[in-house]
Amino acid sequence: MAGLIAAVVGGIVAGCLGGSPLQVSGPAAGLTVIVAGLVDQFGWQVTCAITLAAGVLQILLGISRVGRAALAISPVVVHAMLAGIGITIVLQQLHVVLGSTPSGDAFGNLMSIPESFRDANPQAMILGASVIAILLSWKKLPRFFQQIPGQLAAVVLVTLLSIGFGDSVERIKFDGSLLEAISAPVLPQGMWGAVFIGILTVALIASVESLLCAVAVDKMQSGPRTNFNRELIGQGAANMASGALGGLPVTGVIVRSAANVDAGARTRASAVLHGLWVLVFSIFLAPVIMMVPQSVLAGLLVIIGVQLVKFAHIKTALRTGDFLVYFVTVTLVVFANLLEGVLVGVGLAMALVLFRVARSSVNTQRLPMQDGRAVWRVGIEGSCSFLSLPRINRELYSIPASATVLLHIEADFIDFSVLEAVEAWRSQHESNGGIVHVEDYGTRRLTDAAQGSPRRGFSTGVLSSGLAAWKRWQHPDVASGNSNVDGLPVLRGVSKYHQHNAALMMQDAKLLAQGQDPSTLFLTCVDSRVVPNVITSSGPGDMLTVRNMGNSVGGAGSDLSFEAALEFAIDRLDVNTITVCGHSNCGAMTALLGNDHLNDEGDAPVDQWLKGMFESRQALSTEHPVRLDAEAAGYSRIDQLALVNVAVQLENLSKHPRISARVAEGSLNLVGLFYDLSTAAVVRVSAQGIEQPDLLKQD
Repeated sequence: MAGLIAAVVGGIVAGCLGGSPLQVSGPAAGLTVIVAGLVDQFGWQVTCAITLAAGVLQILLGISRVGRAALAISPVVVHAMLAGIGITIVLQQLHVVLGSTPSGDAFGNLMSIPESFRDANPQAMILGASVIAILLSWKKLPRFFQQIPGQLAAVVLVTLLSIGFGDSVERIKFDGSLLEAISAPVLPQGMWGAVFIGILTVALIASVESLLCAVAVDKMQSGPRTNFNRELIGQGAANMASGALGGLPVTGVIVRSAANVDAGARTRASAVLHGLWVLVFSIFLAPVIMMVPQSVLAGLLVIIGVQLVKFAHIKTALRTGDFLVYFVTVTLVVFANLLEGVLVGVGLAMALVLFRVARSSVNTQRLPMQDGRAVWRVGIEGSCSFLSLPRINRELYSIPASATVLLHIEADFIDFSVLEAVEAWRSQHESNGGIVHVEDYGTRRLTDAAQGSPRRGFSTGVLSSGLAAWKRWQHPDVASGNSNVDGLPVLRGVSKYHQHNAALMMQDAKLLAQGQDPSTLFLTCVDSRVVPNVITSSGPGDMLTVRNMGNSVGGAGSDLSFEAALEFAIDRLDVNTITVCGHSNCGAMTALLGNDHLNDEGDAPVDQWLKGMFESRQALSTEHPVRLDAEAAGYSRIDQLALVNVAVQLENLSKHPRISARVAEGSLNLVGLFYDLSTAAVVRVSAQGIEQPDLLKQD
């Protein structure tokens, strides 16, 4: 009766107030042993008071907003928890389907399966198998039948079938009255320390079970997500009500919740109605309940248990290297208890993350001899902490004395212990006649470890991808060998490309080697700070790129290289877009704006070239829409000229005899861009003005 009170209260109170709309709450199976101990120690009514107080503590936890910590639990642990519960249900309810009595633990149920099959009750087995068959085939029936939940149809149909079996099958027993079972809690007479421990234990275990169940329910359905803090408050209110009425502690129950989701529930009304139906049947329809054979409900539970074990989750755990966490969690949930299994699983998952994240990759390679001396390369990558010291020391001290060592470090985290270990080895190696060259390319360098507490830098992938400038990772004190040529930045960059990115390029390189098919001709300035592929998120083969001073399409200082590229792009490659890209703080624009002698005769190459862009300088002094927009946006005079220059070059392109017809008919697009170096933003430029980028817009 106390369990039924908890089921009614859990459904109605937690259903109305909780933060997980589809979670169904009821008496907590995970608290059975604890509640039994509390009843034995304090009596039933004091246990009810403990339940009520535990509810108050849960509400305080919810108000404290600690509920979202449940999201920090690894998905593989949640999947394993569900699978463990499913296996436990199947092992237990299989005996009931066979008409036998299950053991008190999973191991006993597993060992006694042969005995239950030997002594099976044929009538009970027929009923249980019928429920299983109906549930397996229900979703294959026409949509008209599927409007009725398969679980409800199976229980009703097979219960009607069981009437012909009479008393040969064991049915649900329902003794006593729900209303008479209601009782008020009583305060304990002393032993307040033990009472407080009981309150804390019930509150924490009930909260953990409910939050874990809510996380699992979210993974089962695509509807509204759980508000975990509200869920704690709802569970606390339910426990207060259950304790006040003489009921068992309440938690979210995964079996009921899974049945709720599988039946097609969409709103919290399903959980509330669950509590109302339990109340109605317990008070008014007890004789109907007692008609249902136990093997019928057992067949239903066997299907639910099997559905909780997802083979897709097992495959994922195997593929991602998390199978050990999955296996240990499942085993402990089945053969120990839910809380112990989850806690060990979380701990093991955290240890695995620590092992993966906090360890570094260390490899040693022997290179060809130089000047009669052995040369070794030692690469250390990743997160370098004291946990990496055994492997780092093993590799470093395995190198022969007097050898030349190229120590390549690319780390995103280095603590002082690693610096100390490397310096100690370096000192010893050099004292024995060896030579050590350190290549420190990481976002965290060895010297950083001595400057303060260790911090993680940006991903080293940025340094390895070609996005980082040489100055970010090539330092004056770095030497990669005895040759001066090896120290040239461009050759170091090529070496790093071969180490990190050449393999990634291999697949595309084989395809690109057969020919090019770019869609865009990209004209930009020679300025080294403008990297077209970076600002357009493009790769090899996407754009035919031409660069000249001030991104000019021609004029007095006509650029034959651009004319040749334009002919090739239009006639041979049939590009559909021509892009002109200027940039801020442009040296060509600075010279153009400050040179008052462009009309004079002069042979200087720069002066000759700038004359071709004199038209842009003249446009700057007019009411040009681009200049007005740029001035309103706060751009400097030089950047205003750079923006206007892009618009002028687009206008010149639109009149170009080779492309004007295609532009007019719409088969060729002209695009103007402006790269703002100070903000790394790209601005769209057209004859009508400029369009600032929406940095919050996502694909």
